[in-house]
Amino acid sequence: MTLDSHQALRLGRETLEIEASALLNLRSRIDERFVQAVELMLHVRGRVVVMGMGKSGHVGRKIAATLSSTGTPAFFVHPAEASHGDLGMVKPVDVVLAISNSGESEELTAILPILKRLGVPIIAMTGNLGSSLARHATVCLDSSVDREACPLNLAPTASTTAQLALGDALAVALLDARGFRAEDFARSHPGGALGRRLLTHVRDVMRQGPAVPKVPMEASFVELMREMSAKGLGASAIVDGADHVVGIFTDGDLRRLVERGVDLRPLRAVDVMHASPKTIPDTALAAEAAALMEQHRINSVLVVDSAGQLCGALNSHDLMQAKVI
Repeated sequence: MTLDSHQALRLGRETLEIEASALLNLRSRIDERFVQAVELMLHVRGRVVVMGMGKSGHVGRKIAATLSSTGTPAFFVHPAEASHGDLGMVKPVDVVLAISNSGESEELTAILPILKRLGVPIIAMTGNLGSSLARHATVCLDSSVDREACPLNLAPTASTTAQLALGDALAVALLDARGFRAEDFARSHPGGALGRRLLTHVRDVMRQGPAVPKVPMEASFVELMREMSAKGLGASAIVDGADHVVGIFTDGDLRRLVERGVDLRPLRAVDVMHASPKTIPDTALAAEAAALMEQHRINSVLVVDSAGQLCGALNSHDLMQAKVI
C-alpha cells in the first residue's frame, strides 16, 4: 500500500470543494420551513429532543450540545434505545428534531407513530423529501446534497456537513431570537476561558483585609517600605483617615528616586506618592482590571468599594493565577 501524494492532494481539495458547494446550495433552501422550525423550538415548553442514527446520530449529539449551550434546552436520544425504554424521556411538551439523510432509518421510523400519538411536533432534517420521516414531520428541512465527497458516493460526508451546518443555523437563529448574550454563554461554560473572563469579578480574585498594603499619608518612608516588603504586591496604597485612596507608591517609583539620588530618610508617604492613582470598583469584571493595567502599563491596581474606600488590591500575577489573562 503506497500513498500517491498527488492523488491525496487532489481528493482533499475536491472534498472541500464538494462540501463547500453543498453548503452554498443549502443556503437557497433556508425558507419559511426554517422559520417554522425555529418557531417550534423557540416556544417549546419542554426540550428539543434530537435523534439520529449512525453518522446522523453523531451530528445530532453535536447539534444538541450547541443548542443547549446557546440557550435552547436540548438533549440527544438514540432512536434504537428509544424503542427499548428511552422513549419515556420524551414528553408531549417537547419537540423532536429527527435527522436522517435517507429518511428511512428503521430505528427512527419505528418510533414516529408513537411520537405522533404523543402529540410531539417533529422537525425532520432529511435529504429525501419523499421519505417516511418527511411525510410524518410537522416541518421538514431539506438537507439534501448533490453528491457525497466520498469517491464512491457512499460514505456520509457532504450530507453530514450539510446537517451540521443546518443545525448551527437553527442554533444561531434561536440564540438571536432569545436575546442570548455573551454573559449567558459564559454561564453555561464556567470552566472555559470565556467563562472566566465574563464571570470572574475583581472581588473574586483581589487581595483583601490584611493582605492589602496601605499606609496613612503621614507614614514615614521606612514604614512605607516595611509595608510594601511585608505584603509583596510591589506597591502600597496611601490612604486618608477615612480609608479613601489618595495615592500609590510602587517599586518603580522607588527605583526612580534612588536613580535620582534623593535622600529618602526624611520623606513621608505623602511626599513620594502618585496622587489620584488608577482604581477599579470591586464589582468590575476581572477582565476589566486586566484591560486597565494593560492600557496604562501598570502592574497593579487598587480596588475600591461603592463608598470609594480601599477594599482590595491585585496585580497581573493575581489575574494570571485566576486564568483571566
